[in-house]
Amino acid sequence: MAKILLFGEPMALLIADTVGPLESVEHFTRSMSGAEVNVAIGLTRLNHEVEYFTHLGDDPFGRYIKKNLENQHIGTSFISFDNIYKTGIQLKNRVTDGSDPYAPYYRKCSAAAQVTKEMVDQLDLSDVDLVHITGIPLAISACAREATFQLLKRAEKQKIIITFDPNLRPSLWENQETMIKVINEAANYADLILPGMSEAHILTGLSDKKKIFEYYHSKGVKTVIIKEGAHGACYSNLECEGYVDGYKVEKVVDTVGAGDGFAVGVLSGIVEGLEIAECVKRGNAIGAIQVTNLSDNEGLPTRKELELFINNV
Repeated sequence: MAKILLFGEPMALLIADTVGPLESVEHFTRSMSGAEVNVAIGLTRLNHEVEYFTHLGDDPFGRYIKKNLENQHIGTSFISFDNIYKTGIQLKNRVTDGSDPYAPYYRKCSAAAQVTKEMVDQLDLSDVDLVHITGIPLAISACAREATFQLLKRAEKQKIIITFDPNLRPSLWENQETMIKVINEAANYADLILPGMSEAHILTGLSDKKKIFEYYHSKGVKTVIIKEGAHGACYSNLECEGYVDGYKVEKVVDTVGAGDGFAVGVLSGIVEGLEIAECVKRGNAIGAIQVTNLSDNEGLPTRKELELFINNV
């Protein structure tokens, strides 16, 4: 299997054990969150080799995250610790109606925000086949943004496949203009990008999918996949365009992590050499599975569970 490198900020996640406002909840269950964490976990459950690059606080949460990643069979040799800055924390309330849960995070001046391009220069990328980036490291600090571009430049120079999920988090950015500019600059390095439809509209100012495809193809992006939630996703590359319907599920439990599940399906399909339509189909399936489970990543399927879902739904 191919080796995949992910870069981002894992956070300690405290999920409310009971329904209600977070300030009224007495007990929480500990887990971990982060878009790239979710993707890493999903890929390892499909038996892919994954390495995670980040910087954690030398604190109980940071050590818990590293151990948890290792328990998920995710490589941690690229993880370093900081004895000054702390690991980020996220809370999440419990919902029962399938709505988006309230999930505030506390990550300003976190350890991950202190990552530098010098740390990137120390990474051994010689056996990496694919690098997956999201827009989150670009947003959390100036030095993390610089580190992200350094990783993109190194991957491009070494002809490593680059996939990019914009994963817009407007609250982390200084303003929307900067967010759009930086995200699109990063997209220029990517072989594949996978924005949601609303994200694509924000980033390009366009509402027509074909024009969005053309916009990113003109910047050198070979493959563009636009996610449309439960409806499915459309795609375009240099050879074809198409649309793949989504999967219907009986009950939506938690929508957090659905987009990351979609990325798991697409990325795993790419490194396995599947046709783009099959990659999107797999992405739709894993996204659908994830929304039927509480937690950001616990529902991500094994290969056998994925095959059963696709065959039976």
